[in-house]
Amino acid sequence: MKLQLAAIGVRSRTPVDPLVEQYIGRITPFAEVEAPIFRSASAFWEGIDRQRARPLLVLLDSRGRQYSSEDFAAWIGRQRDEGQQRLAFAIGPADGWSAPERARASLLLSLGPMTLPHELARLVLCEQVYRAFTILSGHPYHTGH
Repeated sequence: MKLQLAAIGVRSRTPVDPLVEQYIGRITPFAEVEAPIFRSASAFWEGIDRQRARPLLVLLDSRGRQYSSEDFAAWIGRQRDEGQQRLAFAIGPADGWSAPERARASLLLSLGPMTLPHELARLVLCEQVYRAFTILSGHPYHTGH
């Protein structure tokens, strides 16, 4: 499975970047992963449209579905087990996703009812994806807290 953990409009270097990079490194034994940062939503959509194999698209949105870590892991596991080769998660622009953009998503995902800055949302997404793979593999990371 290949993952894209994209963000739009995040500054090029932030204080959370070392942690994001750490979680991306932790994900790589489970899945191929990239974490591009796009200057604009249009640049993100151009990148999505250029891909030969379209990914299953998950947009982070406050109106989206909220999962427990276990339910999120189960969702990722189902995608993997059903043969989904690519998942693309995207943290949207500062003003949010438009209605037509939201309509293109397979899933709208909310990290919770609180508003998070993009940089922190990016870190939480990376950590939760890593946690999902550890849950799926039976690794003690999730239960060791």
